[in-house]
Amino acid sequence: MQTFSVRDITRYIRGLFDADSQLSALWVRGELSNLTKARSGHWYFTIKDAEAQLRCVMFRNAARTVRLDLRAGDEILVHGRVSVYEARGEYQLYADTIEAVGGAGDLHRQFEALKAKLEAEGLFDPARKRAIPAFPRRLGIVSSPTAAAWHDITNVLRRRFPLVEVVLSPTLVQGVEAPPQIARALERLNRRDDIDAIILARGGGSLEDLWCFNDERVARAVASSRIPVISGVGHEIDFTIVDFAADLRAPTPSAAAELATPNRDDLLLDLDRLRAGLTGSFGAALTDRIRALDRLRSTLVFVSPRRRIALAQRDLAAGGLRLGRATSLKLERLRERLANRSKALETASPQHILGRGYALVRNERGQLIREAAQVSENERLNVQLSKDRIMVRVEE
Repeated sequence: MQTFSVRDITRYIRGLFDADSQLSALWVRGELSNLTKARSGHWYFTIKDAEAQLRCVMFRNAARTVRLDLRAGDEILVHGRVSVYEARGEYQLYADTIEAVGGAGDLHRQFEALKAKLEAEGLFDPARKRAIPAFPRRLGIVSSPTAAAWHDITNVLRRRFPLVEVVLSPTLVQGVEAPPQIARALERLNRRDDIDAIILARGGGSLEDLWCFNDERVARAVASSRIPVISGVGHEIDFTIVDFAADLRAPTPSAAAELATPNRDDLLLDLDRLRAGLTGSFGAALTDRIRALDRLRSTLVFVSPRRRIALAQRDLAAGGLRLGRATSLKLERLRERLANRSKALETASPQHILGRGYALVRNERGQLIREAAQVSENERLNVQLSKDRIMVRVEE
């Protein structure tokens, strides 16, 4: 049979406590009793209710941060971890924070309860989140006009994207009257048709200062907004219920303004890059087209009708020269033949014969007289000489 030492079993039990995540950080509510403040600075006390009690220890460094005037019987909230004190074999709460009921610890418990409730209803479902428009024309701001957050937002928008118009829906952002006012401010913007996105903003503060943004009415108003909502509440370490209900959470009001708008300088750089890229692409495309055109022009030289036309023109010119020479030669031969014929004709012409002393005789009727039998006595005849003409009368 295996046996254990007291130290071994106590250490084993302590390991079980330390491995339990639920016991590593928790808030416990109860009535304070048996408070002892040792000379070492450590505090030893008990918290109890009607059914049970829990021993607690708070070491010196943590005890120095407590600002409460604690008395036996006070209802308090204690935060810490539960583990085993091996020397006595007792489990106890190692406290690091003590708050009065209604303080931050109680508020934290209320926060977690409301968060769990709304999360179970699906109000924080990522599928419900809507995208913020990339280039909003008009932003609605839910904040106090006297708050630093309002001025931070307008300064960022003026520097970052001055084209956007801003509509302030004023409200209190702290105190018990703030939640219904915030809900009404959201409703006013949702009644408009010209709002592209809403920024719900407040600067940093204590948990109590920001508590109106953990109000269920505000959370439901944010979740039911038909216009996308950006939560810019508190500082980066601050989380509120509104952050989970909003479409987008920003760590600060200024960051909310940055998330809601594009950066003008970035847009100008993008335009310059696009312009350079477009110029380069256009230049490259133009160069490719010019090269393709040159290739086509080179190819066209071999298939263009101009080449055939030029060859035909050369053939036509050569044919014209040959035709001209042949025509000239033909004309020269015809001229020679004409000259010969003219000469022969001239030799055979009556005028030429008359020049040799011959004469043509015609009667008055113009008939050519070839023999004497054709004339009668006293008939007048016309004698044609080479150059002159004479009239004669026939005698026996």
